[in-house]
Amino acid sequence: MIVNVTADTFRSVVIDSDKPVLVDFWAEWCGPCKKLGPVLEQVAEEMGESVTIAKVNVDEERTLGALYQIMSIPAVMIFKGGKKVDEFVGVRSKQDIISRLQLVT
Repeated sequence: MIVNVTADTFRSVVIDSDKPVLVDFWAEWCGPCKKLGPVLEQVAEEMGESVTIAKVNVDEERTLGALYQIMSIPAVMIFKGGKKVDEFVGVRSKQDIISRLQLVT
């Protein structure tokens, strides 16, 4: 499942989640972000209900970008139990992302 997250919904969707949440910090103008989008859709399909994929548009949600010190995009963070447990910047393969998520599920 892919969910668009705002500052208002970040806590309920990401921090308070009882399953791992992958958060993609992206922007409309970002070429690599557009490449990562379809990969994350495949990850969401393959992993089903075991994880949540959340997307944060950093142009619209500047406070979240600042809070998590986003300097380059796409920036991806994996949260479990309300804490950041993994992160990477840039496009990765579907298998790499799934492997990272499986380590925390």
